[in-house]
Amino acid sequence: MRRLTALQPEQAPARSREILTEIIERRGPAGEMISTMAHSPALLEGYLAFSRAMKRVKIPRPLAEKISLAVQEWIGCAMCRQAHEQAALAAGLSEQDVKLARQGASTDAREAALIGVAVRVLVEPASFTDEDVAMLRAHGWSDRIIAEVVGLVTLNLLTGAFNLLTGIEP
Repeated sequence: MRRLTALQPEQAPARSREILTEIIERRGPAGEMISTMAHSPALLEGYLAFSRAMKRVKIPRPLAEKISLAVQEWIGCAMCRQAHEQAALAAGLSEQDVKLARQGASTDAREAALIGVAVRVLVEPASFTDEDVAMLRAHGWSDRIIAEVVGLVTLNLLTGAFNLLTGIEP
């Protein structure tokens, strides 16, 4: 059940109106989540900037989708999970890869280590030790990738929590 309504540009606060109008002129419909985020110009602008920035991560796209699937499985957002399943398949992952990712796993030990850390960033961030970071480095992950995992998890938490709170469903 929808708890907040999606806004048309003319219904939105001034800054959100500008942003929605620009999106619609460039790409067409803004989508349910973005149109609903328009209730808060700060949230809308922040989300769009963060989302654009996270597209520049060095985490390979298929692996980023695996991480997003694992995180969304924990968060429980069906809308996000569905979107990431489609993106994962489009990025070349198999149905088995998707299934494993939703379980926080991978057949590749190196990827599994990073996915596991991503889930811990979400559910128990205070648990990290020096050994955890050393383990990721031993798997060949750079400090940049380690840092970017936090951003990717945070973006997924933002979208998943927003969709769940506002009642956006597939």
